[in-house]
Amino acid sequence: MSERTIALVTGANKGIGYEIAAGMGALGWSVGVGARDTQRRGAAVERLRAAGADAFGVPLDVTDDASVTAAAQLIEDRAGRLDVLVNNAAVTGGMPQEPTRVDPATIRTVVETNVIGVIRVTNAMLPLLRRSASPRIVNMSSGVGSLTRQSRGGGEQAVGPVSAAYAPSKTFLNAVTLQYARDLSGTDILINAGCPGYVATDLNGFSGVRTPEQGAAIALRLATLPDGGPTGQFFEDAGVVPW
Repeated sequence: MSERTIALVTGANKGIGYEIAAGMGALGWSVGVGARDTQRRGAAVERLRAAGADAFGVPLDVTDDASVTAAAQLIEDRAGRLDVLVNNAAVTGGMPQEPTRVDPATIRTVVETNVIGVIRVTNAMLPLLRRSASPRIVNMSSGVGSLTRQSRGGGEQAVGPVSAAYAPSKTFLNAVTLQYARDLSGTDILINAGCPGYVATDLNGFSGVRTPEQGAAIALRLATLPDGGPTGQFFEDAGVVPW
């Protein structure tokens, strides 16, 4: 592509999202830093620009229709198209999450961000993505969303704590990703789910064993897939993750 690649990363003001944006900036892309917090978004954009990235702020609350519509209009006005969308914004919802103890409101909050938010943003950005020569969508999932791994066990580090909100929301996201791939078959849009591994972020109290930069690697890999590459699949650094 002769023109600079245009990307949007949701939840990009910190953690894995920030490192995804940084990695894209290092590739010479123009990167939209999607975040709802004005101060943190601005600080992230400044850091990225200081490192040489072509970064710009995108006010974005994935749970709000008007915010998402405005974000799409901002990118329309700035670039007229979108080449890469990374749906990274997510919440854990807090504890307790055991199904016997969880507050249904917690499940509703988590699904609103982690699943419905992805659908809301993706659908708003699809008209812009359709104008790209090589459009890519990456949904940041988690290995804890793998029903195969959950059913086999393997310890908390592999499948997380017992959860009726966060882990199932990632299972739901994986299922939605697969349905998008079916719906978009026959187009140039490649959409895949990516697992960053157990990364030390504020979502897990920084208990993870991987750095945010390591966690961002799978998103960069899926964002740069060649034309005709895989779609509707679930990947981690080591390869395909079982559904």
